[in-house]
Amino acid sequence: MTTTDIFANEIIKFNKNVVVFPNAINPKEPQFNQPTIKSDRIRVGWLGGSSHLHDLMLLQGFTQKNGSEINNKIQYVICGFDTRGSVTEINPQTGEQKRRDILPHETVWSKYEEIFTNNYNLVDEDYKKFLIEYKEGDYVSNKELPYVRVWTKPVTSYAMNYSKLDISLSPIKNHIFNRMKSQLKVIEAGFYKKALIASEIGPYTIDLKHCLKNGNFVDGNAMLVPEHRNHSDWSKHIKKLIQNPNLITDMGERLYETVKDKYDLNNVTKDRAEFYKSLIK
Repeated sequence: MTTTDIFANEIIKFNKNVVVFPNAINPKEPQFNQPTIKSDRIRVGWLGGSSHLHDLMLLQGFTQKNGSEINNKIQYVICGFDTRGSVTEINPQTGEQKRRDILPHETVWSKYEEIFTNNYNLVDEDYKKFLIEYKEGDYVSNKELPYVRVWTKPVTSYAMNYSKLDISLSPIKNHIFNRMKSQLKVIEAGFYKKALIASEIGPYTIDLKHCLKNGNFVDGNAMLVPEHRNHSDWSKHIKKLIQNPNLITDMGERLYETVKDKYDLNNVTKDRAEFYKSLIK
């Protein structure tokens, strides 16, 4: 069993007995029912873990390219921030290895933050000083800040962070590991009715249909970025949505209609149960 037809087509090279049951969510679970926080700024953000530096590097420079007029209408958000962990230091002379706690500025999350704040040039000096102290807590009212850091949550409540976003970003680098992933980011954003901008790679080509043609809105449920357009289209699509905020709502509703039945855990579980019964027969 695997989660996508894309992965199944790889597995089938080794074992032809493959069946696909996609990742799914329980729409009644509290973490998928958090009301979206109101804000004067449009929240553009990313939610994920610590293994995505090379994915987020695809966004390098995107806040700078948006320009001050657009950035003044945006609040950039990173969800999942975590400074825990350790590093191993090796003495080059003796080869001795020593393990120590990682320092906050050494974490991958610090690198993520540099990408979303244009090396902290997006924020003023006082806020920068607060951020690089890496203390949990609010600086001032988050509603007016150009950038917000959201600290990590347990797996039972992490999805609540979608309530802090209006536009979800899903960049992934094009390599076989990423192409075999599931479309979970699509499913989560869809159940929260969030506009989604995603890489036109692997799992994000399963359900997503690009909604722009020659710059105009057509029938689609997301904005997709081809690999050869990483240098420009993340910024371009964000600008389009900021300038046309009704598109944010329209895309979120269309994405919800795409996922609400197909990836409802109740429906996927029924299909899985029927498959188990067929094995017994």
